[in-house]
Amino acid sequence: MATHRSDTPLYRRLARQLQERIDAGTYPAGSRLPSEPELSADFGVNRLTVRQAVAELERAAVLEIRRGVGTFVRPPSVRVSIAVDPRSQRFDLGSVHRALPLGTEPPNGVAGTVEGDGETVVAAPTVGGSAEDDEAARQLGRATGELSRVDTVIRIGGRPRVANSYWVPTRPLPAELLRPGRPGNMVPALAGAAGVELEYDWRAFGAIGADLADAELLGVPPGTPLLVREGVSCTPDGTPALYVRRRIDGSSARFVLHYREPGGTDGADGSGPAR
Repeated sequence: MATHRSDTPLYRRLARQLQERIDAGTYPAGSRLPSEPELSADFGVNRLTVRQAVAELERAAVLEIRRGVGTFVRPPSVRVSIAVDPRSQRFDLGSVHRALPLGTEPPNGVAGTVEGDGETVVAAPTVGGSAEDDEAARQLGRATGELSRVDTVIRIGGRPRVANSYWVPTRPLPAELLRPGRPGNMVPALAGAAGVELEYDWRAFGAIGADLADAELLGVPPGTPLLVREGVSCTPDGTPALYVRRRIDGSSARFVLHYREPGGTDGADGSGPAR
């Protein structure tokens, strides 16, 4: 079970426990959640705490309350693909760092930085049991037991803006790389630890409501709109080597696809029209 801060309210801790059961498949998508009295007896809490926890998960778009019928686990979101010309492929050196503003905006209009900005490690959870871990294993063509995972946060302007999860088919990773609070761009660090070069394979873009874990990491209410950028990076021979899933506070960023390079060239490499 995930660790919880000692000052976390009881209903929110219960919501996290319910989320963990959902992730583990105990309550699969589309299934009806046990009743309030059943959950109250199961977890040893009163019904008000159960009701508050369920409401929290409803705000996070994990559960759907159908009045007079019951509470149900929502199905996973539908994925929509965007095709990009392969000639626009670039080495993936953590491009989200370049895509987001680097700090606060001082009065003179020149972007600045705040001490503590950048990416830092927050956890290195054991892989296995969650829907995200299963998806990473599927995308990398490996068993979950063969994967390592690192979770990080990117702070911009003194605030946490991006929650990131990385999975690589490399075990074990160096202990220093996984140290909580370790600063630095994680993508090149993981590539270096694995001894590989990385290129884009695919990227997908979407939006979700913040679940309880991301809400706590980003300091936003559950259900807050988050932009999601996920995908696989591979070695130059096409072997999947990294699965990444970034969740970005939707109030502070947006995704833009550029089909022309600055300077007026037609194609991504200047060799022809963009498609």
